[in-house]
Amino acid sequence: MPEISHSQTAFQQLKLYISEQIIGQDTLVERMLIALLADGHMLVEGAPGLAKTRAINVLSKGIEADFHRVQFTPDLLPADLTGTEIYRPQQGSFEFQKGPLFHNLVLADEINRSPAKVQAALLEAMAERQITVGSMTYPLPELFMVMATQNPIEQEGTYPLPEAQLDRFLLHVSVDYPKAEHEKAILHLARAEAKGSFKQKNDFQAISQQAVLTARDEVLDIHMAESLEEYLLQIILATRNPEAYGKDLAAWLQYGASPRASIALDRCSRAKAWLQQRDYVGPEDIQDMAFDVLRHRLILSYEAEAEGITTDHFIKELISRIAVP
Repeated sequence: MPEISHSQTAFQQLKLYISEQIIGQDTLVERMLIALLADGHMLVEGAPGLAKTRAINVLSKGIEADFHRVQFTPDLLPADLTGTEIYRPQQGSFEFQKGPLFHNLVLADEINRSPAKVQAALLEAMAERQITVGSMTYPLPELFMVMATQNPIEQEGTYPLPEAQLDRFLLHVSVDYPKAEHEKAILHLARAEAKGSFKQKNDFQAISQQAVLTARDEVLDIHMAESLEEYLLQIILATRNPEAYGKDLAAWLQYGASPRASIALDRCSRAKAWLQQRDYVGPEDIQDMAFDVLRHRLILSYEAEAEGITTDHFIKELISRIAVP
């Protein structure tokens, strides 16, 4: 058995802390922690009322970090995100007032409801970890994560995210409705919170930002066998040359994944293994994370859409045809 580090113990406690308040969404909770450990951003797609906003808010309370929610609307301006220079007549000079992107955890709610200029401002922040206003560039916090949400139901009045911006997201997580037993527990939790009687089962102390940075270093040191590294690359390369695994796959796919997908799958697989308190990556880690890493990076053909083939179906079929070492 590998020796459990202090950081792994702290993250297990953090996971329990979040799970007590976010019931029936274990995958969402795990993916949030993986994105945090892999130093990336996540896009979450699901119907309203599935605790997406609540989840990242609870996460921010479990870490010594600040949180800000931005509701994306068609009239939002880039300055509403980045901040703007305000003239101070007393000093006779301009002073930069920081926008919501300067928080550690940012929820971009219904990101596809804002126009391209706003999405582009968010893109720079996510990719470069900095904000440029006029001739000045301002660095963002070292601990910085964007969780963007999309509503898959209403598509009127939306601005679909371009492929270049989608590729900036480490993960694309699909959230579904909770099971019946979980929904009953949600009712009990909501009543307890309304009465002010809800208490955490376990004593929990918020994790420091330095502890998160230390955990990220540990994740990078997780062992991945060379044969598994080859397997990981084969999955990504197969999205660019699907004809090697079947004419049907080649007909379904228009564009494959970029090298950014290889990096994302590597880091997320290591983070998943680390969260499960293992010191090595297994093939199941790579297979499990492949869906969230590739879901938004593949562009299906018209033929696939006509046949009702989804991205998840394509990924599942692809993985089933690649030999596991």
